[in-house]
Amino acid sequence: MYCCKPLISAFGLAILVLISFNNSTFAGEPAPFEDKTEINRFIGEMVAEHKFDKAELTALFDKARLHQSIIDAISRPAEGKPWYEYRPIFVTRSRVRGGVVFWKENEDIIKQVSEKYQVKPEIIVAIIGVETRYGRHKGTYPILDSLATLAFAYPPRAKFFRSELKHYLLMSKEEGFDPLTQKGSYAGAMGMPQFISSSFRRYAVDFDNDGKRDLWDNPADALGSVGNYFKRHGWTAGQPVAHKVEVSGIKYKDILTKSLKPKYSQDELMLAGVTLPGELPTDIKGNLIELDSGDGPEYWVIWDNFYVISRYNHSALYSLAVYQLSLEILESR
Repeated sequence: MYCCKPLISAFGLAILVLISFNNSTFAGEPAPFEDKTEINRFIGEMVAEHKFDKAELTALFDKARLHQSIIDAISRPAEGKPWYEYRPIFVTRSRVRGGVVFWKENEDIIKQVSEKYQVKPEIIVAIIGVETRYGRHKGTYPILDSLATLAFAYPPRAKFFRSELKHYLLMSKEEGFDPLTQKGSYAGAMGMPQFISSSFRRYAVDFDNDGKRDLWDNPADALGSVGNYFKRHGWTAGQPVAHKVEVSGIKYKDILTKSLKPKYSQDELMLAGVTLPGELPTDIKGNLIELDSGDGPEYWVIWDNFYVISRYNHSALYSLAVYQLSLEILESR
């Protein structure tokens, strides 16, 4: 639920990796952390700030393992691909069929979630589809290993993942589970909707009121949490997400942007040569983005609800894939 952007050169990262990993890690096997300077500093922070037991945390991190495969994966995120290569990963016939089946199996829950949070049901379903193929691929990495590897052996995002590791340990205490047993993605995302630790603590809900927030095996909690996440980030019922548009002239180039936060009025878009669809809400703003279709550029106007989807993963490609998958699932029902 975030966008990973490498912040150092490939050569610099290679040097850091050479320093950080021992031979068994390069052979592909998870390995103990040899240099525990940063881990011990982190343990001290958790003891001082959150009253954790030092001996317990020390024993816990003695069991944590460093994974070269995690570094490899985060260094080549799918969002680095052009649109024409990215889209076929997620918008497929099998994923559409899976969405139809998943929706049918959880129809009552999806309806309740959609009505409570006023979020389109097909968007909620598509999120679960893009993230974990409707719960079938929730991740196989121990979350403690993922977060520790990225917090202590991946300098470009160390600050972010140290924070997520803190949230994970706090979450483990709050939810009453063993931090060694939970599994997720290489980046520490967990459950059917792939919430990171901070998002779990802020947005996960016990939708079926059974006394626990279970995003791994409980579709009600997973779907409810996605609905709550979107509502809390400003999803507006009845408003559009995105439109593929035609452009003319050259003024449109002045408003092309990579920002996903809409800022242009419809009048400004049209004056720049963007042809908008009719019957749009009068007060919404949009941005014009350009994507590589493989046969040339294609242009999309994105609206506020598109920006809300991007809060799940800060990528235009991700948000558009979710949106297009949602439309195909809805059409196939």
